[in-house]
Amino acid sequence: MIKKYSVTEGRLVEAVDQPALISIYVDPDENEKKYLISEKMINEHTIQSSLDPHELGRIEFASDHITLILKTPKNYSSEDDFLFKVKSFGLFVFSDHLILLLADDFPIFESEYFKNITSIQDAILKLINQSIGHFEAHLKVINMVNDELENEIKNSVSNQQLLNMFKLEKSLVFYLNAISSNSHVVDKIKLNAAKFNFTPANLDLLDDLAIENVQCYKMAEIYAHVISGLMDARASLISNNLNFMMKNLNALVIAVAVPSFFAGVGGMSEFMSIFGAKNSTLSYSLFILVMLLTGILTFIIIKKTEKFWKDL
Repeated sequence: MIKKYSVTEGRLVEAVDQPALISIYVDPDENEKKYLISEKMINEHTIQSSLDPHELGRIEFASDHITLILKTPKNYSSEDDFLFKVKSFGLFVFSDHLILLLADDFPIFESEYFKNITSIQDAILKLINQSIGHFEAHLKVINMVNDELENEIKNSVSNQQLLNMFKLEKSLVFYLNAISSNSHVVDKIKLNAAKFNFTPANLDLLDDLAIENVQCYKMAEIYAHVISGLMDARASLISNNLNFMMKNLNALVIAVAVPSFFAGVGGMSEFMSIFGAKNSTLSYSLFILVMLLTGILTFIIIKKTEKFWKDL
C-alpha cells in the first residue's frame, strides 16, 4: 500500500493533485519492491532490513540517496502478554523526495510532532523525535505495569506475576538495544549533517534530539536495573507467602488431628454413658461442640506458641 503526502501550510496532507514530498510504502508487495529496486535504485537487502524488527538502526550513503533505518516501539496489544516489542522502519532521503518503508500501517503523521513542516529535513527530524517520544511513553507504561505487578505479588503466591516481570525485563533489553542503535544513527547524522542540507535551526534541533535520546536510554537503563535488582527480592516474597500459607495449613491439620485423637480414644460411648441412650441428640450435640472447641483451642495454642518463639 502506498500513501503520498505533500506540505500545505506547514502540515503534511495527502497529495492528490500536487507533487508528493513524502511517499510511504506499507508492507510493500513484490511489484512495489521491484519499483523501488529498479527505479529508485534501493538495495533489496536494505528494503528487507527496513521491515525486519530484529535489524539494528544504521545509516548508509548511496550515490543519489541516503538510507536511514530507525527503531520505534511496536504498538502493544493483549496478544503480546506483557512483552513490549520494537520494530524497524526505513527512510530513503532523496534530494526532492522522502520514501518511508513501514512493516505495518499506523498513523505516523497524525501526531502532534508533525507541525510546522516545510521540508524533507523537518520531516526526518520529527520522525526521530516521534520515535524517541514513543519510547519514553512506553517506558512510563512499563513502569506503571511493574508497580501493579509488585502490588499483586504482595498478596499472591502465584508464579504468573513473576513471569510477567521477566517479560518486562526482556522488553527493556529490546528497548535498550533499539534506543542505543537510534543514538548511533543520530550521532552519524550529526557527523554528516552537510549531506542532509540541514539549516542552523535543524542542527539545533538535532543536538536536542541527541540529548533527549541519551536521556531516554538512561531512563530505560534505570528501569532495567531496578527490575533486575528486585527480581530476587520479589521471588523471596512469593516464597515467604507460600511458607506462611503452609504454616497455617499445618496448624489447621494439627487442630483437626487432636480432636480426632480424643474422639478415637473415647468416642460417643462416653457421652452416651453420661446422658443415656435416650438423650442421643444431646450427646451428639455436646460431642460435636467439644470436638470443635478442642480443635479451635489447639489452633490458637499453636499460633500463640509460634508468635512466642518468633518474638524471642
